[in-house]
Amino acid sequence: MSFSSQAKNNLSRLIPERACCCRTELLALFRSDGVIHKMDDEQVLMLQFETENAAVARKIFKLLKAMYDISIEVAVRKKRRLKKNNKYMLRVHGQEPVRLVLQDLQLDYADRLEDDYEEDFFLGDCCYRAYLRGSFLGAGSVSSPEGDYHLELTSRHASNAYFLLKAMERYDLKARINKRKGRYVIYLKGSEDIVTFLNVIGAHKKLLEFENVRIIKELRNRVNRGVNCETANLNKIVNTGVRQMEAILTIDRIMGIEKLKVSLREVARLRREFPSSSLQELGDMMDPPLSKSAINHRLRKLEEIADKLR
Repeated sequence: MSFSSQAKNNLSRLIPERACCCRTELLALFRSDGVIHKMDDEQVLMLQFETENAAVARKIFKLLKAMYDISIEVAVRKKRRLKKNNKYMLRVHGQEPVRLVLQDLQLDYADRLEDDYEEDFFLGDCCYRAYLRGSFLGAGSVSSPEGDYHLELTSRHASNAYFLLKAMERYDLKARINKRKGRYVIYLKGSEDIVTFLNVIGAHKKLLEFENVRIIKELRNRVNRGVNCETANLNKIVNTGVRQMEAILTIDRIMGIEKLKVSLREVARLRREFPSSSLQELGDMMDPPLSKSAINHRLRKLEEIADKLR
């Protein structure tokens, strides 16, 4: 089961204590992916919601029953093709039950449940949290922290998408919006923003898991960067040492080290005797001791002499 599905399963067990929060969460679920079907004479026939998550379907059923005590049809459509998940469909039939739900949620009868987004429908911060939670349960996803950080909410309508963007701004979330395959996508990329969002909607268990994985991942990346940096430095030291040894051998073969100035001859002798020693170590061996820059300068001079002899 994916990280996103696990988060939805946990959130589906969370039933708001306040009626206003039940209403706004239910509102978000229907705004995200609810559909109404009408007869030819424009009379409402059926309100429907589909999801691939059984826990989400159970939560919608519980919320509808608790809020309106109406008859709800539950159906399962099995998808054998490509071994996809089952589809769980919840339907409210009849003009009066559907009208009751739509009027209480202040939803219009338009084909795709458009609305005017009255701010007074939200009685407090708890309602905005419930609304974001319902939007995530209805049409949201979050990637595993083991991979790239990504959380998104989708909506059929621009009005709902920009309302979600505004709701997320209440919690200083740096969300962005674009359109993909006919749907509006509100997404977060930063790990800090995703952690904040999970906290806002009450997904505390998955938040802790996300944080644990993120910390381990960042620690692993930090160690890898350190190892890569150290490896690069070692490679540089080795390559420099090899180049210096080749220069000294060239000088010795063509003209002999004995013909070098005393200062250069002593450095050449030490480098040939201690090919893996650092500049600091070579400097400490000199009498009197020399600095790294002084040793480096003399070794460069030896390379210049070898280049002229070649």
